[in-house]
Amino acid sequence: MAALRYSCKKLVLPFSSRLLSSGELGSGAGKGGGQGGSIRDAGGSFGKMEAAHEEQYFRKMEAELLAKIKREHQEQSLYHDEEIEFHKNAIKRHTEAIERHTLLKTQHDASVRDHEGSEKNLINMERTKKK
Repeated sequence: MAALRYSCKKLVLPFSSRLLSSGELGSGAGKGGGQGGSIRDAGGSFGKMEAAHEEQYFRKMEAELLAKIKREHQEQSLYHDEEIEFHKNAIKRHTEAIERHTLLKTQHDASVRDHEGSEKNLINMERTKKK
């Protein structure tokens, strides 16, 4: 995620600095056209056309980056939804296992009590016979 934020900043910063330049793009060096090469330095219609192509290229790159970010976000969202479902199922399985073991333990305890009670009865019967 941090790498994604870094790549966004890296691509967005040139766009924002381009918006701060004064003058019309492609109108020559020092007039908003910048040091873009000999055609742009000369100004005129070719310089403006070159600036327009450049702006179009950067808008296309920005749109591709945003599409990639959206796609990755959707993939991450799907992955996390699957993980949530997996963990819900695991919790359900473990809860059922706990309930099953609790029931078995109570049944075992009851059978031990019955067994102890029957042994006590046998001992009492043997004592009464001896008297």
